[in-house]
Amino acid sequence: MATGTLTIDLDALARNWKALDRASGAGVETGAVVKADGYGLGGDRVARVLAQAGARRFFVAAAEEGAQIRNALGPGPQICVFSGHMAGDTDMIGDLDLVPMLNSVDQLTRHMEGLPGRAFGIQLDTGMNRLGLEPAEWAAVRDIVLAAGPVLIMSHLACADEPGHPANLQQLTAFREMTDGCAVPRSLSATGGVLLGPNYHFDVTRPGMGVYGGLPFPEAEPVVGLSFPVIQTREVQPGESIGYGYTFTAPERRVVATVTAGYADGMHRALSNRGQLWFEGTPCPILGRVSMDLITADITHLGTVPPALDLLCPEQGVDAVADTAGTIGYEIMTSLGRRYARRYVGGAGT
Repeated sequence: MATGTLTIDLDALARNWKALDRASGAGVETGAVVKADGYGLGGDRVARVLAQAGARRFFVAAAEEGAQIRNALGPGPQICVFSGHMAGDTDMIGDLDLVPMLNSVDQLTRHMEGLPGRAFGIQLDTGMNRLGLEPAEWAAVRDIVLAAGPVLIMSHLACADEPGHPANLQQLTAFREMTDGCAVPRSLSATGGVLLGPNYHFDVTRPGMGVYGGLPFPEAEPVVGLSFPVIQTREVQPGESIGYGYTFTAPERRVVATVTAGYADGMHRALSNRGQLWFEGTPCPILGRVSMDLITADITHLGTVPPALDLLCPEQGVDAVADTAGTIGYEIMTSLGRRYARRYVGGAGT
């Protein structure tokens, strides 16, 4: 039996991508980030829907993820690999026509020697200090790289979800200084960068989380619903405690429902005694600790025994859950457990 049902609205996903495509502006290509198995929603299904919506360039974290997307889409769409050309990836990159975003001189050498003449992109470090060639490295190899014909030059904004952060302008300035005059398509913006405005769009944008219904795109339509079946209810009397460690003791009689989900399914333990599940628009507080496979919630006020309780629903989206857990929506999305039954709605033909 599945621990819960994850409902994925593929039409909402496509509409979110189209909205970010419009925000990217005329003459700008809008790609799509489908890493981490399509942010936990099924990379193959997600990629096919976004291809139908108009995306022709996809971004993944690792070559193995690129294999999943290539198998889903077939030949044609460009699949860019953020981690670049890693040792041992040469055959996969070559066989599946992936485009590594080369991050270092070592990767540049590996690609030129292992797959001469094959497509590649370049990632530059404009201040995030994570991936990419630093300005001095780029200056040393720029002419060699440009002669080899990269298909894309990109960098990544560290603080795009904070529009007023000075790092945004600093990175934009650095990116322009490193790339102006290159005559190669450029990309700087994920979802947050798209929303910063045209100065950040360049030739290609690559929205991710906003497509899946989360911040930093507040106008995004919800894409995901998550429901857990109730497997048992009981009355808890005043003074009785619930769950591991007895972290909740009932001050008065409570009716408690136990649902089949836990931290093994991506339900953060930080939701213990803080989060809430929902039934038909009514919140049901989580009582006691979230355990590996089970959660207990207060249904005293419902006056009925619900067949299921919802974590993600119209009343509570992924970012609201993240706020309660003290994390971000990205982590909630990509932690969604594999034990859930996945129910796709919309996306005809995918």
